[in-house]
Amino acid sequence: MYGFIVIFRLPKKTNNTTLSKFCQKFYGQNTSSHNGKYRYHRYGILDNVPHCKIIRGVLIIRTQDLKKVTDFLQEYGAETHIRVVKLNEEDVKILKVPIK
Repeated sequence: MYGFIVIFRLPKKTNNTTLSKFCQKFYGQNTSSHNGKYRYHRYGILDNVPHCKIIRGVLIIRTQDLKKVTDFLQEYGAETHIRVVKLNEEDVKILKVPIK
């Protein structure tokens, strides 16, 4: 089984507002009201993409999700590096890759 490792970083002088929006839209965000009464999750792209987050800016994803992820990263001008990787058993379970 093979997948893709996507390594990315946003431009160095990206302002904090843009970084915050990027994280919300990419990773999603748990939020709550000021009094803590209401809690909800703002969904991000990765909520619907099975992935293994290795460290900040490094993901392993399935082949069919590559375009969705790279298109989003391009919108923010992220520098990306993509390579094919052989998935181990744990990756296959997390990514829900069908075994052939």
